[in-house]
Amino acid sequence: MANRVEVLILQHPLERDQAKGSARLLHLSLARSRMLTGEVFDAQAWLPIGNTRYNILLYPDLPSDRGAGLPLPPAMVSDVLQDPSLLRLIVLDGTWRKSRKLLYLNPTLQQLPRLSLQDLPASKYRIRRAHRPDQLSTLEAVCAALAQLEGGEGPVRPLLDAFDGFVAQQRAFSAPTPRF
Repeated sequence: MANRVEVLILQHPLERDQAKGSARLLHLSLARSRMLTGEVFDAQAWLPIGNTRYNILLYPDLPSDRGAGLPLPPAMVSDVLQDPSLLRLIVLDGTWRKSRKLLYLNPTLQQLPRLSLQDLPASKYRIRRAHRPDQLSTLEAVCAALAQLEGGEGPVRPLLDAFDGFVAQQRAFSAPTPRF
């Protein structure tokens, strides 16, 4: 899939070998993506010298985070959002608990402006448990963000359709075998 926004996926180590994880599929499908696995990330590894991209963290701005000691994220510069080719979307891959841990362990991430997704449909990712219908897989969340940043769902629709097929296939593998 041709995307103008660069996507950096920071994956929690326990997600790397998760057969039902969506980040690997996302990474393999996006032309401008990179994936790093770990808990603590050296900012120099993902913010190279001479970086000209405007970095945005795909993560909700939750009041509970500030109550837990995280700083208020800076406001997003709206002028930069007009040109998706100038953007780098940084995504945390893991359960909510693991992604919050990644945020706490990486102060550089805490200093980035955040992109919160609004008015999301229910997740179609029915092969892993979610506590709420709007808790999306990494792939679904990034597709929603790219649609928001790049002006529509059209370019990400083929990836979402392929993901629906992946979910259906996984569900078929786990369906009970009929007895005769």
